[in-house]
Amino acid sequence: MPYFRTKDGTQIYYKDWGKGQPVVFSHGWPLSSDAWDSQMQFLASNGCRVIAHDRRSHGRSDQTWEGNNMDQYVADYAEILAHLDVQNAVLVGHSTGGGEVAHYIGKHGTKRVAKAVLVSSVPPLMLKTEKNPNGTPIAVFDGIRKSVLEDRSQFYKDLTMAFFGFNRPGATVSEGVRESFWLQGMLGGVKGQYDCIHEFSEIDYTDDLRQMTIPTLVIHGDDDQIVPIKAAGIRSAEIAPNATLKIYKGAPHGLPITRHDDLNHDLLAFIRG
Repeated sequence: MPYFRTKDGTQIYYKDWGKGQPVVFSHGWPLSSDAWDSQMQFLASNGCRVIAHDRRSHGRSDQTWEGNNMDQYVADYAEILAHLDVQNAVLVGHSTGGGEVAHYIGKHGTKRVAKAVLVSSVPPLMLKTEKNPNGTPIAVFDGIRKSVLEDRSQFYKDLTMAFFGFNRPGATVSEGVRESFWLQGMLGGVKGQYDCIHEFSEIDYTDDLRQMTIPTLVIHGDDDQIVPIKAAGIRSAEIAPNATLKIYKGAPHGLPITRHDDLNHDLLAFIRG
């Protein structure tokens, strides 16, 4: 398995498959690069080079006590892109990974980037504030922190129901999808996952979105119970200068799994367009 060691000595697990224009994926919380299996398989089979890493303290990467914050995440990300000599890339982020994509561009620019895709992503800001009245109250995130510390295993199992829309009337529940989510979550370290809650909920990515001058596709489900579209996808598309919004009717937060065929073909069309 390929690993890259960052400047601070952290080993980051990554995948690098196929040949062609590079498409770099950033996963959501508390998952790993395995969350992108469908997209990576599909795009690599259609002439793309696909790259994805396990964020520090997630998946198979080192579990670190320090550095579990978005500034360090994108520093790791930038080192990996340089190490792999990635050029003319399409950056794709889901949920927290969308914050990572936006913050990478905000900090490091678009020298290596041709396009970006934000899927069910957390920017501009999840937290409810006076200026962000459609956000989620801090009590919700405090509850997540409490659950992660007390019994994250059960919490991750419970979270899958809303994450994939399995709690909706008439939904077909996949126990395999639920177990995969749980396994990816439990592979990561509790300290890093706990710290990351602040990064996806309380960081304001508005200024980063303003730096996303490259073509940007914003995809969001209108039944996202985790990152509601009104405060996230719709606002991101309004802020990023060259963004197009595509709404998946009835889609949940975990649409890369539940709507993988739609997403795969939309990604390929955007990459080739």
